[in-house]
Formats: sequence, C-alpha cells, structure tokens
Amino acid sequence: MTQAYEHKGYPVGHCCYYGLGGAILKPKAIRDYVRANAGRGYMADDIEDIGRMAEPKRSVKLRELKLKFRDDLASDGARYRQLAHQIRKERNQSDLPKEAPIASCIHMAISLKFAHLYNGFAHLGQIEALLSQQGDLFG
Repeated sequence: MTQAYEHKGYPVGHCCYYGLGGAILKPKAIRDYVRANAGRGYMADDIEDIGRMAEPKRSVKLRELKLKFRDDLASDGARYRQLAHQIRKERNQSDLPKEAPIASCIHMAISLKFAHLYNGFAHLGQIEALLSQQGDLFG
C-alpha cells in the first residue's frame, strides 16, 4: 500500500497536512519514507565529521550518538502516537467540523514530532552506515 505523503498540496511534515485531514503515518512508515528518500537529518554534516575521525574515537562517538538518537526516538515516538490518537479521536467525533483550524496546536505538535522522528531515523541510518565501514586507524 502506498502512503500519501502529500495532502491538498501540503507535504506530510507540514501542520496543514494534518489540519486538512491528511493520513497520519505510523512511525515505521516515517522510517521507510526517510529511507526511500535518502533523508538527511539536521546533524548529517556533524555525523560525517565524526565518521572521518580516527579509531577508536570514531566508533565510540558514533555509538554514543546512536544511543542518544535511539532514546530520543523512543520518547518522540511515544508522544507522536499520543498526538495521532488524539487527532483520530477528534476526527471521528461527529459533532466537530471535519476541517479543524489549521493553526491548531495539536496539528503543529504532530508536525514537529514528525520532524523529530524524521531526523532521528535519518541520523540512525547514517550512523549505522558509518559503523558498518572500517574507520581509519591512524587518522
């Protein structure tokens, strides 16, 4: 099944995407989206710099970042699921308008959590790729 990564002209990470009724992706679908688009996180350049360090410092720093991003993903994923549940609940209530105000805090919050998950998955993918390569032993 193909996921919709755009809704009414807005990309999946934009708050209007959610405010106008766009599909709420599961975290696994966000991870697949990052992989399919070779997503780069906000720390991509810093991670590349660490990848050029000499061993064993390189691997130690990469593993530290890997643990940090795994912890961040767990926390962000839990909050994302809470927000998704709340949006689905609101959408299913018949007495509410089908199109909630675009600037609704919940729509902004889930779009920000999407960005956090996107970055986390991108960083972990980049770190895994670097850890699978042999680093320079002599700098």
